[in-house]
Amino acid sequence: MSKILKGVFAAAMSALKADLSLDIKETINHAKLNLDNQGVGSAFFGSTGCGQLISVDEKKNFISALSKESFSEKILIGTSTNSLKDTTDIMKHSIELGFSNFLIMNVAYYKNNDTGVFNFYKNIIREVPNSKIILYNFSTLSGYTFTPDITKKLKESFPKNIIGMKDSTGNLWENFKMENFSMFVGSEKKLLDGLKVGAAGCISATTNFTGKIAKKVFDDFNKSGDSSSDPKLKALRSAFDETGNLISALHTIKSLENKIFTNLLPPQVLLSDDKKDKLIKKLRELGALTNKNIAA
Repeated sequence: MSKILKGVFAAAMSALKADLSLDIKETINHAKLNLDNQGVGSAFFGSTGCGQLISVDEKKNFISALSKESFSEKILIGTSTNSLKDTTDIMKHSIELGFSNFLIMNVAYYKNNDTGVFNFYKNIIREVPNSKIILYNFSTLSGYTFTPDITKKLKESFPKNIIGMKDSTGNLWENFKMENFSMFVGSEKKLLDGLKVGAAGCISATTNFTGKIAKKVFDDFNKSGDSSSDPKLKALRSAFDETGNLISALHTIKSLENKIFTNLLPPQVLLSDDKKDKLIKKLRELGALTNKNIAA
């Protein structure tokens, strides 16, 4: 199966200033040092990056700054807005600055059906015909589950624009395949299993922390068809899953390195002390958290 995109991506975290405005410099630094340097691509302004909570102007200013940086790995831009106009505005700005790959979820809050979802992407592509779109299948947030039929219809109708999917719902990664369509699993737990059935890789929240080992699993598979690092990767993801809130858990752990990650836009909060202690203990047991990860 031919793939346009493949690899390990992180739904990159956004760093915020004390006034809760987007800290462009620190967000880029995190993506370069903790993701790109580990061979992990960055998907900005997804749910983990609090994209729905960040203004369009802040996103555009960030994209302008991002265009002046050098990254080795691929970059995806999430639009994270229900507004069709704001979505295409962000996309046009991105394309002008050299970014054409986008991660886009269907409109949230409103009731979705196949016709409405198809029309949403159709109108985006009509306005931004040079865009490349990764569909974001995440029913927990959007209230809609992509089916094989609507996914196939979108791909066949817009073969140059619809290039793949991030399947966080988990209903398609094992059983949907098309030429020139990159299927990304939404959790490291499914990375190796997904690769074995033709997936292109993963786009995950917790690869902000597990990116190095996730990339090793990806590379191992491409060399030998398996990876001895997979059990540890799954255990690390499970430790975060058990907290009940990946965004809170990531900010709690990353704030041990950099206090800026204690800043969160409402309604997000850090983990309770009890959950924080349990997560730290588990990560230490797995050898994934040492004193080097904790700021003085």
